[in-house]
Amino acid sequence: MRRCHKCSTEITLEGHVGRKEECPSCAASLHCCLACRFHEPSAHNQCREVGTEFIRDREAANFCDSFTMRDSGASDSPAAAEGTAKAALADLFKI
Repeated sequence: MRRCHKCSTEITLEGHVGRKEECPSCAASLHCCLACRFHEPSAHNQCREVGTEFIRDREAANFCDSFTMRDSGASDSPAAAEGTAKAALADLFKI
């Protein structure tokens, strides 16, 4: 299941997400860094995919060839990953 990165509306698209695709609810661009499964704020260029160009506006539509829309699973969420990592770190130091 895919969701809009801005308003979390469920998106039903078949196949490739085009550069001009927008959320039907809030008109946010769907082909942008914030909606991509490779987006990682702590990575170089904020992208886990090697060799991508720097994109200044992460919410704007772009021409990235590596774009793959993120599934809305909790495991893809940076906040969920951070929570899991913090819990694992806390478990290391329990007595």
